[in-house]
Amino acid sequence: MRLKSLLVGCLVAAIACGPALAAQKKKAPAAKGLDIYFIDVEGGQATLFVSPSGESMLVDVGFPGIRDAQRIVGTAAQAGIKRIDYLVVTHYHADHVGGVTELAKRMTIGTFVDHGPNADAATKGAYDLYVAARGAAKNIVAKPGDKLPIKGIEVQFVSAATNVIATPLKGAGAPNPQCTEFEARDESKDPLLGGENAQSVGMIVSLGKFRMADFGDLTWNYEHKLACPNNLVGKIDLYLTTHHGQEISGLPILMNALRPRAAIMNNGAKKGAAPETFGRLHAVPGLTEVWQLHASETAREFNSADDVIANLDEQTAYDIRVTGRPNGSFTVTNSRNDNKKVYGPHN
Repeated sequence: MRLKSLLVGCLVAAIACGPALAAQKKKAPAAKGLDIYFIDVEGGQATLFVSPSGESMLVDVGFPGIRDAQRIVGTAAQAGIKRIDYLVVTHYHADHVGGVTELAKRMTIGTFVDHGPNADAATKGAYDLYVAARGAAKNIVAKPGDKLPIKGIEVQFVSAATNVIATPLKGAGAPNPQCTEFEARDESKDPLLGGENAQSVGMIVSLGKFRMADFGDLTWNYEHKLACPNNLVGKIDLYLTTHHGQEISGLPILMNALRPRAAIMNNGAKKGAAPETFGRLHAVPGLTEVWQLHASETAREFNSADDVIANLDEQTAYDIRVTGRPNGSFTVTNSRNDNKKVYGPHN
């Protein structure tokens, strides 16, 4: 309103108002972005999202014990967050849900989001602890196609409980010519492939044109359902490597269809970061950097350059931070050395 009045005054008085208008425009606040914190939980997952409205979403809570819960609380404090509005648990493996007991003691969690009942006898203990921590709080069972009501951003589920979206997301749905190359895997015999991993809640988080994918530990055959015969997700900007960069996930046919510009690998020093995954990522058209939470000790020769790795050993706990903007641009920052890269807006 003040800028409009100034414009009218300039016209009425027929005076040179260029400097005054320029000064007024400089005072206009920049549009807020979506802040994302990839927290180091030593090869599990804990990713904190803070929307422009100030609402928060935490995806997974790392391992059991106080270490990961304290790291989440510390990061939340740096982000100016005092409560978790939505906790999304992708699945019930201990590296994703184990920290919930300790976190619930330290922070208020408004709504718990999950894929529904536990699907694997091996994870019953972790699931029972999660249910106890959840208590009588509000609980949302994620369904593919549903959205979380977070102001200022869009969080849309694309997978949950071995189901995927039936119709393409907005702007997606193009035929995928690479589908003829797919080779299915027998996920019934290997517990790392089937069970709870296949139940993973996967989602696309968007702010305007900026889009990020997090598929939890979704497995090879279910990733295929998102990619073939049509690309149901569309193109994204930022990709969190599925299953910590392990070889048993990260289907190339899907990654090539997504065409992310950058990837974040939530690996540990001795977990994830498979050589095969690095090869697949570097082959994705348009992907320029693989940012790692840890330098891999098991795939040393495949690690990214040190300046895009948050932790070079297991004695530190630096995070990787991203700010996404409505025009599709985003900035990735390595908190260890403040190394930044800005990825430009969409045309």
